[in-house]
Amino acid sequence: MIVWLNGTFGAGKTTTAGELTALLPGARIFDSEYVGFMLRHVLDDVPHDDFQEWTPWRSLTVATARDVLAFVGGTLVIPQTVLVEQYWDELAAGFAAAGVPVRHYVLHTDPATLRARILGDTEEIRAWRLDHVEPYARAFDAWLSGRATVVPTTGRPAAEVARWIAGDLLRPGETQAARG
Repeated sequence: MIVWLNGTFGAGKTTTAGELTALLPGARIFDSEYVGFMLRHVLDDVPHDDFQEWTPWRSLTVATARDVLAFVGGTLVIPQTVLVEQYWDELAAGFAAAGVPVRHYVLHTDPATLRARILGDTEEIRAWRLDHVEPYARAFDAWLSGRATVVPTTGRPAAEVARWIAGDLLRPGETQAARG
């Protein structure tokens, strides 16, 4: 199984992923950004704003996750922001074709908390993260909130969010909103 943690940059995906893998036996973090880093050596001369634009990133993310799960089993927790619905559709279709179940969560916080978190980041990534707040808000309203279980993170430490997700994974069926 894959547990995909989506959300804007600074929402707590990476921290929550670490907490969540400690709660799920056999779980591992698969940082799909490394697929993008690998592809930069080959495709960096191809015009792009984000490596997710490259079709090979999407197909290799699916293939790598599928093969890792076939090799070691368990659960892969993928903390990766995907704001383009077409890219999510391609990833989801690839996992479905491979027979890999996916639980998709979006970690969501209020704008004031998000901005405070980002302003606490290092200067080198602060501007980049701030530039993505509005695209995230548009994606959240347009499609993301309807295609994932929304997990509010405002005022909740990552360990609590991870415990909620771990509990949700044990409940049958998909939920669309996590209140609490």
